[in-house]
Amino acid sequence: MDYRQLGRTDLNVSAICLGTMTWGEQNSESEAFAQIERAKSAGINFIDTAEMYPVPPQKETYASTEKIIGNWFKNNGDRKDWILASKIAGPGNGIDYIRDGQLKFNREHIVAAVDASLNRLQTDYLDLYQLHWPERSTNFFGKLGYSHKDETFTPLLEVLQVLDDQVKAGKIRHVGLSNETPWGTMKFLQASEAQGLTRPVSIQNPYNLLNRSFEVGLAEIAIREQCGLLAYSPLAFGMLSGKYANGARPPKGRLSLYSRFTRYFNPESEAACAKYVALAREHGLDPAQMALAFVTSRSFVTSNIIGATTLEQLESNIASFELELSEEVLAGIDAIHKTQPNPAP
Repeated sequence: MDYRQLGRTDLNVSAICLGTMTWGEQNSESEAFAQIERAKSAGINFIDTAEMYPVPPQKETYASTEKIIGNWFKNNGDRKDWILASKIAGPGNGIDYIRDGQLKFNREHIVAAVDASLNRLQTDYLDLYQLHWPERSTNFFGKLGYSHKDETFTPLLEVLQVLDDQVKAGKIRHVGLSNETPWGTMKFLQASEAQGLTRPVSIQNPYNLLNRSFEVGLAEIAIREQCGLLAYSPLAFGMLSGKYANGARPPKGRLSLYSRFTRYFNPESEAACAKYVALAREHGLDPAQMALAFVTSRSFVTSNIIGATTLEQLESNIASFELELSEEVLAGIDAIHKTQPNPAP
């Protein structure tokens, strides 16, 4: 396993990060424990979760994922072996059961969210604490076009001040962004440096062969500002594995089970997927491993967040780290991208 510096910190995270959003929904606690054990044996030291998980979010399963991870730490006593990341939920997204549904990134909400996550995770500190999505109205979760909205949201400087206090209190070590825009990322970075506050060390945004929009604007920031990408949805919810090809709907597939996940289901995405799958098979590669290897190999990526519902899937995802894509394959990927760029932003 390769390890990469997390921002400007002294932490080195595995190039593959263990994603957890299925735990407590599609995966039981015992299945989650088996995934953690296998990931650890492969050299993965980075695990990502969120107060909102599992996904799809619902009141009945709220925070189950963090509780499962906390039970693992309690049973195994290996908290020190992991770099642990979690997130505070933002407003909207159909969530009306977390802190009365009036979600903000102000002091009251951040302190309450951090304390609750620490309690569920059965740990004294989080290595990385991220703002799951912006409090303000802007482009994320696949929104195209920009419609400006005059609104009141917690000033970014105030958000940083509260997070900085949590760092000083020893509850969190570092802060990160998620589903953020170039404007927001630079504003947070500039404000933290100007005021001597804790500086964002990462940005967790979607990045895959169907959505390479991070490359425009944010990739340069990630490299120049040492605020690297923690890439989520690297397989576009499994679309890039080929298992949904030709209209197939495997019964246990996420896109088959949950109607809310339409982001990667559209004619252009399916057409592009077919080409990527064909390219992989033409070169004797597993389509999912090719898609994952592409993400991991990008210079602006700090870690590639993989998720799995079976150990078989997890094994394949982990094995993608060993795959080095040839120049011919990379050229083929770019050729497809030019004809069908970002069909699922």
